[in-house]
Amino acid sequence: MCRSIKTLRPPALPEEATEEDMRAAALQYVRKVSGFRAPAAHNREVFDRAVDEITAATMKLLDGLEIRGGGAAARSATVGR
Repeated sequence: MCRSIKTLRPPALPEEATEEDMRAAALQYVRKVSGFRAPAAHNREVFDRAVDEITAATMKLLDGLEIRGGGAAARSATVGR
């Protein structure tokens, strides 16, 4: 049910993480925590909302991280927000 969630910041990821990368990581996290690969219809809304909120939190985190020797993590403002 759960594969490893990859690190989304340099140098572990040679290119910038995309919104798709962040959403995939958020989805894996929600699946692991909830224990559901695909939620029942009555849980779909809360499941999807959790994925959206975790994706947004991940974007904020990566935008604010400071990489030693590189200043603020340089992320493009065009990551599909």
